[in-house]
Amino acid sequence: MPEILDESSHIESTTLAVDRTSTTVKGGRRFSFGALVIVGDRRGKVGFGYGKSNEVPAAVEKAQKYARKAMVEIPMVGTTIPHEVQGKFAASQVRLIPASPGTGVVAGGTVRAILEMAGVTDCLTKCFGSTNKRNSVKAVFDGLEQLRVAADVASLRRQDLGQTDIEVKIERGKRFMPSTNVKREKKGPVNTVGQERRGGRGGRRGGPGGGGGRRGGAPQAAEGAPQAPAEGATPPSSESQS
Repeated sequence: MPEILDESSHIESTTLAVDRTSTTVKGGRRFSFGALVIVGDRRGKVGFGYGKSNEVPAAVEKAQKYARKAMVEIPMVGTTIPHEVQGKFAASQVRLIPASPGTGVVAGGTVRAILEMAGVTDCLTKCFGSTNKRNSVKAVFDGLEQLRVAADVASLRRQDLGQTDIEVKIERGKRFMPSTNVKREKKGPVNTVGQERRGGRGGRRGGPGGGGGRRGGAPQAAEGAPQAPAEGATPPSSESQS
């Protein structure tokens, strides 16, 4: 889980690995811990650090301090890297390939943590050789330091390079991305608990328009039919009816 170091600059850190080493002395064993930490602001800046101490929290704190001092700025094109690059350190090699919007980060845990802290959300990766975390991290940063933007290369060559292939693919990928400008109102759940049914064929308690349930009343008489006299009332005579 990323840890927020500075809210004003949006710097976060994540711990990749904690190593334990021991040495045997006369009185027993002494343990020391080493922490590998990645620090970034998810806006193009990222760094790594490795710290050692006799306790884990102190080792992580040292690594975070070193990582913040070693942060580098990475050139980006949208949400991906400008071009394909391959970094190498010792026996580890990491290849970074730009991807169109919506692809996501296809990488392992070590490379994914670095790219996410840098703010890259669309990238394809492949690791060759050793997969040691410390060597893989250094190989990724070796590749990230080789990235160049087309504008910088054009200024060095004093030529107009135009639009690169990666930029063309990114523009094509944006056409298939869903638009985020449409705002839809969310409807909350409707509470129907306790509501009684009205009308129909009558429920458990019946109703004026129902057919009578367990407690339902008498059915209503049809229109135009003679009504029965109430109890105790004298029926009307024929003379009064005429």
